[in-house]
Amino acid sequence: MARIVLFGATGFTGGLTAEALARRGARPLLAGRDQARLTALADSLAGSLGGDVPIAVADVGRPESVRALVTPGDVLISTVGPFARWGEAAVTAATEAGAVYLDSTGEPTFIKRIFQRYGPAAAARGAALITAFGYDYVPGNLAAALALRKAGADAVRVDVGYFVGGDMARRASAGTRASMLGMLLEPMYGFREGRIVPEHGRTRRFLVDGRPRHGLSIGATEHFTLPPAHPGLREVNVYLGWLGGLTKAAGVLARATPVIAALPGARRVTEALADRVLRTGTGTPAPAAGVSSRIVAEAYDARGRRLSAVHLSGGDPYEFTAGMLAWAATTALAEGVRGTGALGPVDAFGLDALTRGCAAAGMTVREPA
Repeated sequence: MARIVLFGATGFTGGLTAEALARRGARPLLAGRDQARLTALADSLAGSLGGDVPIAVADVGRPESVRALVTPGDVLISTVGPFARWGEAAVTAATEAGAVYLDSTGEPTFIKRIFQRYGPAAAARGAALITAFGYDYVPGNLAAALALRKAGADAVRVDVGYFVGGDMARRASAGTRASMLGMLLEPMYGFREGRIVPEHGRTRRFLVDGRPRHGLSIGATEHFTLPPAHPGLREVNVYLGWLGGLTKAAGVLARATPVIAALPGARRVTEALADRVLRTGTGTPAPAAGVSSRIVAEAYDARGRRLSAVHLSGGDPYEFTAGMLAWAATTALAEGVRGTGALGPVDAFGLDALTRGCAAAGMTVREPA
């Protein structure tokens, strides 16, 4: 019988996702490296689910243990990051089993790998790979798709911006900080004239809630998912607006990334720093109180005239990610997904269903201010 498997269940995002699944009445197989922590998590969920919750010990260092988790028809959720270093075992397991795969990554390098390297193999095996299915980057896919639908056939460019309010620095988990360190020297990309191209340090100003907010360009799923669905698109830009007044300085640093990355030992240094963060970052992140999120998508014509704009409003990005993973997993298990290979959120579930799923996870569409 097909089931939901949550790999990385005892991490911060994994634990939130386990709770979100339980609220939806799902009884996932909880998987991870630490049997004692898995048992404690299963016991904490058993009461609300009215019975035992299964667990399994698996480790990316033993890929066969991850493959053993997944059978045909299963839905595998992976929250094991940094994904560029540790994500392959879960992707391979889902592909070989012909399963549905979901993850919580926000790492551009891993996302690009899913679409360009792993997607074709998954399609051949009847598997569906749906990467970055959380705050990174479901809301932008939704907002952009809605903006492009409003804009019509004249739209040739879409810009997406992600912004947060509140003390997100204290809310960030050790896994997120480690992933961000891993991303420092990785090549970014954009979508120009029908193809993925390298990009470093582009910045842009958006008007969010009536005030200017700046974002730094980042590689995301939107670059891969939007153009096939909207053949007239010639340019897709995604910006992360978490840095506030430091955005322009970060853009200057990002433009120097290719030079820094070429220095001997530079990548080893960032990996060592990421490992240190993971070893020492065992504390619980700050509560989500006061943390909010805003996503903006704007569509433009060939003359640079804005045709439409869609704004989304939500709360804590981590809670949203957990809620979306739980919604997607239970929906995929009950109804399947629309296609195989590497899929975007709209491809996999349809625009209207995705809108409802985001609303259920706390992210709603609203009119621009």
